[in-house]
Amino acid sequence: MAAITAAMVGELRGKTDAPMMECKKALTEADGDMARAEEILRVKLGGKASKASARITAEGVVATHIAGGVGALIEVNSETDFVAKNDDFLALAANAARLVVEHNPADVAALLALPLDGKTLDEVRSALIGKIGENMTIRRFQRFETTGKLASYLHGSRIGVIVDFDGAEEQVGKDVAMHIAAMKPVALSQDQVPAELIEKERSVAKLKADEDAAKAAAEGKPAQSAEIVAKRLEGSVQKYLKEVSLLNQAFVKNDKQSIEQMLKEKATTVKAFTMFVVGEGIEKKVDDFAAEVAAQMAASKGA
Repeated sequence: MAAITAAMVGELRGKTDAPMMECKKALTEADGDMARAEEILRVKLGGKASKASARITAEGVVATHIAGGVGALIEVNSETDFVAKNDDFLALAANAARLVVEHNPADVAALLALPLDGKTLDEVRSALIGKIGENMTIRRFQRFETTGKLASYLHGSRIGVIVDFDGAEEQVGKDVAMHIAAMKPVALSQDQVPAELIEKERSVAKLKADEDAAKAAAEGKPAQSAEIVAKRLEGSVQKYLKEVSLLNQAFVKNDKQSIEQMLKEKATTVKAFTMFVVGEGIEKKVDDFAAEVAAQMAASKGA
């Protein structure tokens, strides 16, 4: 059997970017044949990538890229926050955002098919899955193309915002983007708040009103009229709309002003915005280690 040297392992790692131990194992299996070892690694890493693809990716990063009047916001997910800090993973996210700006893909599938360094973006992603051994997915992106200006803000790498605005001062756009990351409005104005969110808030207010009515009845207090109850419900909904619409929110840098008032003072108009929060809406897997150990002990006793 051929002797496997550190230089051979280093050479194979340089060609494949695979982990050192995987390179050594492949060279041993190939009896020192470099070409065969490369093929073995491609098979092994491809298998690792395909096994990883079933695992939940609820961590990751948000990345942005702006070039002139075109910008993109993208969320790229990983299984753990440790991998989300990996330089290669961050480069994947940055390159994906750039490709969105440059090529305007219709969806994530079209984005993954775009070329990057002689491969497709999906092939680069799969190779990185094989290298690191953890699943990675491109979840979503939003592209802006405007005749106005674009500003972005990243809070760490987990919250990202892009704002499309018109105005003379660049800082105003940046301030609005930062405000959005902090206050998380769901829409630009009250009339743009999704109907399903309004109905959900109305349902919560109705449940609260029913609880108050039941409590009053138990205490022997007179019931409120249907008209008063209806006004209370509408008041709750209107309060909610003000809290979640950007223009009505109090500006984080000066809570004596609403965003709308601040923009008017600065002769600025916000046309649209998008905010991504990493893992938002993804159900994370929670491991119950105590239950797992107990189950294994029970299985062992049964055996």
